[in-house]
Amino acid sequence: MPDLNLPANVKKDLDNFSKGLKDVYGPDLVSLIVYGSAASGEFIDKRSNINLLVLLKDAGLPNLKKSAKIIRKSGLIKAIFLTPDYIKASSDVFPVEFLDMRENYTLVFGEDLLKELNIDLRNLRFQCEQEIKSKIITLKQAYLGLSQSKSALEELLFKSFNSSLHILRNVLRLKGKVPPYNKQEIINALAQDYGISLSLWQEILSAKNKRIKLTSGKLEDLFFGFVKDLERAAEIVDKA
Repeated sequence: MPDLNLPANVKKDLDNFSKGLKDVYGPDLVSLIVYGSAASGEFIDKRSNINLLVLLKDAGLPNLKKSAKIIRKSGLIKAIFLTPDYIKASSDVFPVEFLDMRENYTLVFGEDLLKELNIDLRNLRFQCEQEIKSKIITLKQAYLGLSQSKSALEELLFKSFNSSLHILRNVLRLKGKVPPYNKQEIINALAQDYGISLSLWQEILSAKNKRIKLTSGKLEDLFFGFVKDLERAAEIVDKA
C-alpha cells in the first residue's frame, strides 16, 4: 500500500478494509483510490474520515451486498462504489466532485482512472451556478421560517458558510486558478476575483471558529451580507 501520512491504527484499518474487498471481489475489483484529506496530508485523527473510491466492474446491489459486512465494520472509512463507465458518463454532471477527487488522491490498488478523466469547465460553471442559486433560495426560505430564533439563525449561517465556501472554491477554477484549501486563502481569492466582502466573510469565519457570541442585530447583518454576496457571485458566474 502507498505510504499515506496517516496514524498507524488508521493505516491498519484501511489495509484490512482493502484486503477484505480484494478477497470478496477478486478480479471484479478495478481500483481503490483514497481521496480528500487522507491523501492531501490534512487528515485529523479522530475527526476526519477516510474517503475511498471503490471501482468495480459491477456496482449493482446484488454484487455490493457481498461487501455489506465489511462496510458495516468500516468505521471511519467512507466508501463510494462506482464503475469505470459510470465515472466516464458522469463527469459532466458532477464536475465539482470529480475535480476535488482528482486534485488530491492516492491510488491504493488497480487502475488510475482519475488521472486521465476529462472534465469540461463549462459543466463546472453550470453546476456552480445551479448550486449557488439553489443555496440562495434555500437560505431565504429558511430565514423566513426561523421565527426570530437567534440560535437557529447562527446555526444556519455557520452551516451554510462551509458548504457555500466549498462551491465558491471551485468557482475560482473558472478563472484558471488552482483553488487553495485554507479557508482564509479561499476568502482572500474570492474577494479579489469575485468581489465578496473580505471583512464580512472573515468575521463569519472568526465567529464560527472561535465561537464568538454575536448580538442578534450583528448576526442578522452578517447573514444578510452573506446572502447578498452569494447573489453577487451567482451573477458573475452566470456571465462567465
